[in-house]
Amino acid sequence: MAVGKLLCHVCCAQCYLGAYPELAREAMQVEGFFYNPNIHPLLEFRRRLKAVKVLAEQAKLKIHCEEDYGLQDFLRRVVGHEEKRCGICHEVRLRQTARFAKAYGFDAFTTSLLASKHRDHEALAKLGREIGAEVGIEFLYRDLRWFAERGHNEAKTRGLYLQQYCGCVYSEYDRFKDTKQYVHGADNRK
Repeated sequence: MAVGKLLCHVCCAQCYLGAYPELAREAMQVEGFFYNPNIHPLLEFRRRLKAVKVLAEQAKLKIHCEEDYGLQDFLRRVVGHEEKRCGICHEVRLRQTARFAKAYGFDAFTTSLLASKHRDHEALAKLGREIGAEVGIEFLYRDLRWFAERGHNEAKTRGLYLQQYCGCVYSEYDRFKDTKQYVHGADNRK
């Protein structure tokens, strides 16, 4: 599918760095859209937002940023449905991206989540297509996992913030529950 104007949901700077070059080969114009109400805590949200803004400035990329911290609304959707939290999270972010893309005249939308090795690509592709059909805009699926390491390395080279967990409070817990990280400066070995 040849695309004129493509909007890519930006989950973080490093994934976008992995996804962008490949997407730019297929679309005449690629713009990013940072929308991540799932990210917890607030300071983590601000770190990731800042990294995306710095990337946009450094690389001269057009990235639209939703700067409102939407954690409360996100948690209202997830609480009581924790076992489905990733699907809910993807749905919230992809739906908002599709709406933005439709409202601002894009031909298609996609997500930098597809540059993550930790995502269920079948589920993301299915969800993206369903939302696209509902909103009236094409979803572009590409398996961008091959470019995850490139994005990570480039973000590191550029001095951009590299997160240690997906984003939500549940993923933060899963990432750190078996460590002693940040418990005490002298005991930060594990």
